[in-house]
Amino acid sequence: MIVGLGPGATGQVTPEAAAAVAEAELLFGYKPYLDRLTLGPGQRRQPSDNREELSRAEAALAAAAAGRRACLVSGGDPGVFAMAAAVCEAVERGPDAWRALDIAVLPGVTAMLAVAARVGAPLGHDFCAISLSDNLKPWPLVERRLTAAAGAGFVIALYNPISRARPWQLGRAFERLAAVLPASTPVVFGRAAGRLDERIAIRRLAEADPALADMATCIIVGSPHTRLVDRPDGQPLVYTPRFAAAGADNAAAGGEASA
Repeated sequence: MIVGLGPGATGQVTPEAAAAVAEAELLFGYKPYLDRLTLGPGQRRQPSDNREELSRAEAALAAAAAGRRACLVSGGDPGVFAMAAAVCEAVERGPDAWRALDIAVLPGVTAMLAVAARVGAPLGHDFCAISLSDNLKPWPLVERRLTAAAGAGFVIALYNPISRARPWQLGRAFERLAAVLPASTPVVFGRAAGRLDERIAIRRLAEADPALADMATCIIVGSPHTRLVDRPDGQPLVYTPRFAAAGADNAAAGGEASA
């Protein structure tokens, strides 16, 4: 089983995922994710570091091939910048016995959905997700994808926005986006959405400060059509309309985002 634990709140773990965890004998994963789990008798954690995805996948597959009830956990959804792809890679490269295993991927609530739900409906029209990590791809490719997505009018969810090893990349990303998008484009910083230490901030692109983010933050950058709706409680609704006229992206990119 490859299981998504959601963004962190207990209520956002699906019943299917919770049942898979409860039935597992060995639970593999990044230590902070495994620490979220309450284990029963006979269950054991097999923690590993954040950059050990492939070896973690191989260990879980080897345990399953040996007849153990193995469960590999991810935060969010296991298919979104997470462990399902690492398992597929390991199976492709590994022994034939791994291809015969019964492998199930159980979805979870990914971070961009949890963040979007906190502010309204910024993903209400076409959107994409881009990881800013260059551990597995070159940074120039990240920049080209940012430019292409912004120019095509997609709302963009940014995963892995910043870390101690990559303190400069989010600022560069904002610069690249600002060259294409209006300065007033809404940007949502969502840290630990749904958890006790949740922090949500809404800024315009011209005022988007990388210091508002850390590795636990998912950022949603609006399209030229994304709107802010002021409300008495102080936090506006952020939403992207469900409709778009032909040629609207080219027109909007030269103007201002609506408020």
